[in-house]
Parts: sequence; structure tokens; C-alpha cells
Amino acid sequence: QLQLVESGGGLVQPGGSLRLSCAASGNIAEINAMGWYRQAPGKARELVAGISGGGSTNYAGSVKGRFTIFRDNAKITVYLQMNSLKPEDTAVYYCYFGAPETWGQGTQVTVSP
Repeated sequence: QLQLVESGGGLVQPGGSLRLSCAASGNIAEINAMGWYRQAPGKARELVAGISGGGSTNYAGSVKGRFTIFRDNAKITVYLQMNSLKPEDTAVYYCYFGAPETWGQGTQVTVSP
């Protein structure tokens, strides 16, 4: 069974940076789509950034130019570099693996003065 372990969340001031990490382990035949989602209290979970098996990326409009998703294929680890953080970025962030569909445990990101 595939497992995803997230790390890197925390408390940061507006304008600061964080890097989230998601390490996958288990029997993985090939790397397909991976991504990061977030969910704030009382709101639906939304896609923040995704990366395809071929390496193409896509971002939510609210984070373009501030966040970067990248992957280490040898370690099967995906990262989310978050710069210029805003209070509206506060949420629980979840790592996602497309095949088989698997979710990380979630990590809290809080942006506050």
C-alpha cells in the first residue's frame, strides 16, 4: 500500500516562506500525477499546484508567481516552495498521489503577523 508522509508546515509572518515536503513509499510502478491541495475551515478542498508524470505543472491563479511545485523522481518526493505568503494562504495542506489515489495526512500552514 502506498504511503505519503508530509512535513514542513508551521507558523510564518506575511511575506515569509515555507517549503512543504511529501515522501512516497510502497510499491510504485511508475510516477503519475502528484499535487498539493489545501482546505481552510468551512471551505472546500482546492487544488493549489499539480505536476504530471511528464513534469508539466499547473497552479491556482491565486498562487501563480509565488509557489513552485517540483519533484525528485529518484526519491519519489514532491515539494511545494511557498514564497511571499499571505494570510489567505492559511489552511491545512494535503499531498496527493494520482495512481493509486492516495492522500497525505495534512500539514498546517498559518500565516499571521
